[in-house]
Amino acid sequence: MSRFVETMVATANAVGRQRGMVTGEPKEPVRRTWYEVHERARRVGGGLVRAGLEPGSAVAVLAAAPELIAPTVQGTWLAGGSVTMLHQPTPRTDLAQWAADTIQVLEMIGSRLVLLGEPFDQLAPVLTEHGIDYRKIEDLLTDEPIAEAVPIGEDSLALLQLTSGSTAEPKAVRITHGNLYSNIRAMVDRAELDFDTDVMVSWLPTFHDMGMVGFLTLPMTFGVELVKVTPVEFLSGPLLWPELISRYKGTVTAAPNFAYAIVGRRLARVDDDNAYDLSHLRIALNGAEPIDPSAVTTFTDAGARFKMSAECVFPAYGLAEATLAVSFARLFTGLTVDVIEAHALESENRAVPVPEGDPRRGTDDVRAFAVLGPPLDGLTAQIVDEHGKVLGEREVGEIRLRGEAVSPGYLTVNGPAATQDAEGWFATGDLGYLVEGGQIVICGRSKDVIILGGRNIYPTDVERAAGSVEGVRAGNAVAVRIDAGTRRERFAVVLESKLAGDEAEEHRLAKEVAARVRDAVDARPYAVVVLPAGSLPKTPSGKVKRAATAIQFRDQIAARA
Repeated sequence: MSRFVETMVATANAVGRQRGMVTGEPKEPVRRTWYEVHERARRVGGGLVRAGLEPGSAVAVLAAAPELIAPTVQGTWLAGGSVTMLHQPTPRTDLAQWAADTIQVLEMIGSRLVLLGEPFDQLAPVLTEHGIDYRKIEDLLTDEPIAEAVPIGEDSLALLQLTSGSTAEPKAVRITHGNLYSNIRAMVDRAELDFDTDVMVSWLPTFHDMGMVGFLTLPMTFGVELVKVTPVEFLSGPLLWPELISRYKGTVTAAPNFAYAIVGRRLARVDDDNAYDLSHLRIALNGAEPIDPSAVTTFTDAGARFKMSAECVFPAYGLAEATLAVSFARLFTGLTVDVIEAHALESENRAVPVPEGDPRRGTDDVRAFAVLGPPLDGLTAQIVDEHGKVLGEREVGEIRLRGEAVSPGYLTVNGPAATQDAEGWFATGDLGYLVEGGQIVICGRSKDVIILGGRNIYPTDVERAAGSVEGVRAGNAVAVRIDAGTRRERFAVVLESKLAGDEAEEHRLAKEVAARVRDAVDARPYAVVVLPAGSLPKTPSGKVKRAATAIQFRDQIAARA
């Protein structure tokens, strides 16, 4: 039996009899201990084994309700299978296209079985129409329990994590039992989780690695109290998040940067200073997308009224190819920002610090990036140039990783593909540098960097400038490359705004955004496109897709140039 499954089973039968998971907030909260979750998982595992699941087989899961997902994924592991959380259709999804994409994913991972749960039970006829076999999770929960876990080794697959790329060319990261245990154990140690006192609160989707690994698998494996709702509930009322932290005395939570920006603004508008008690919150992990210091300040300033410590902010770096977490900032230090010279970064690939008190701070002559801490135990990070030469401290290049948590490879529509080179290094595609103590700083993605006149302009700098203009929806401004790799390379800004549809207001907003971007990065966008809310293409986890935006709105960009 793998260390991961062995620990999860042992936890369920020990501290798991006291600690557990609350689901169903805000309407019908239900709490089950991890032992009760395990007993339900045994029934799922028994049903899968009796249905003929072979050890090492892939099982696809389509469900949103955490109370169903937890026993389903654990039951799959007890039965010796690996879990793939399928991309979930939305009300705007073309179900025929979704079914075709799903068939392609199932063929890629080698599975023809989908475990179906709320609220997707209604898709059963669609699956049947397209010849996709399924079992309803509710039916599996009534099956006879498995007697004991099917023996599985450390190199057996536990997760096939679908990446956030194009559904037309899906790719799954292969995460082994050994990868999974190494990473969640390292997260526990670095975050100094106390299994007896910590309470984790999350709305993160389980089809995303942070929601599945960090805020379901980890607490289920080690017996940490968890309060889990769905992204729909959060987006329907963002203040539900601080409400749950307050009600359950939450100590650990996590979200992408955009969520902190939204909640910070909402909290600032709350009249009653006693509406929430956030004094117990010690870790507010910020990861999965670039960290905007201004958004963090908005959150911490608003949270201070409700007894929240600014030091709870916990910047992190992660990616599915490292199972989840690569680095965590140092505990109880809050957000540390590295302020560097813009010219040296963009023209020389050097991160030259600008000291406190320097008059350039607060001007467009500097760039500011969050310090994301040193790699977790079991992981090593290096910075290399385009030729693979290892760079020194504060030299900017591609980040590469090696260690126990690094995935052995991908599954693609064209077959397996390696993640690691001959020496075990994984090239992340992220550009960054190391500072004192081996701490990681991320500048951006190599494929997204805009090259103008020998300067590397990072899209996050453009997007922050655009997002600072009144009328631009938070987290919904995208900088896209045009004519990339040619002498004519340029960039455009595509954004969402409630002002879309009013031609005069669109023109005014575009002009103001162009000026703000010009001031920030010393380059004017080729075009600014204003769209209504909900227009930008996004990943299943809510991150904007730059390349897809450039393709989808090519005509509008050309028309506004």
